[in-house]
Parts: sequence; structure tokens; C-alpha cells
Amino acid sequence: MHVLPPVGMMITLPSETDLYHWSVTLAGPPASVYSGGTFTLSVNLPRDYPFKAPQVTFVTRIYHPNVTNDSVGSICLSILKPENWKPASRVRAVLDSIRQLLVEPNPDDPLEPRIAEEFKNNPREFEKNARAYVARYAQPQSQPQSQHQPTKK
Repeated sequence: MHVLPPVGMMITLPSETDLYHWSVTLAGPPASVYSGGTFTLSVNLPRDYPFKAPQVTFVTRIYHPNVTNDSVGSICLSILKPENWKPASRVRAVLDSIRQLLVEPNPDDPLEPRIAEEFKNNPREFEKNARAYVARYAQPQSQPQSQHQPTKK
């Protein structure tokens, strides 16, 4: 299985025997408050992929209205919702959409309503908090202790 990753990303297989679990390293987009950060995503392909959407989560903690601010790192992204997923959809499109979500958060469909309100009503505070998370959790030296714990299903 070969996937050409989007610009600013690297895909690795944590286990050579499990092609259904990928680790993606995402560089914070230059045009965002996440610039300078390095984020790890976990991509789990269901056994019936492409008929069901992959499960994608942030492993690295991130301050974002569309990502849970907890140890799970769930992402609210329309392409990943079961009712929107199409078998013709590709993982690359999902990864491109996640990178774009870092440039343009969607505060009208949040997983973190408090952060969404801050994004809309106090953008300077949001930027300060997001950059603080990048400094604390998304730097190479901070990665080991900053990881979300993967969930087992």
C-alpha cells in the first residue's frame, strides 16, 4: 500500500505487520498559529476500508476548537463523518483537510465549545493559548510526555 503524503507530512507504519495503522507526522502550517509545531496523528483504517471512514486522531495535544482537548484527540471533520464518507474518498484528502483545519478552524462545528467561543470572540487569547500548546506539546523535545493515549476499541 503506497500513499503519497501531502506536503508537510510524513507517513510511517509503526508495525510492518499491521498495514491498517499508520502514524502521520504533520508540520504545523506556516500560515497558522500552529507553525513551528510537529504533530503526530494516528490513522486507523477499518478492515472494510474504503467502505468505512478511517479513524484519525491527534496523538499530540493541540488547542483547537475542532479537536478534543483531552487524551483522545478526536477530530471533528465532515469528511470523516459516516454519513459523508464515500468509498471514493482517500486518506490523502482526509490529511489535506486536517492540515487545512489547522489553517482555518471551524468554530461553528466545534468539539470544544469554549475554545470555539474564544476563537470567535477573543482571537488574541486563542492565538496565545494555541501557541502555548505548540510550545509545550508540539516540539520534538516535548513529544514523549505530550502524547494523547491511544484508545483501544
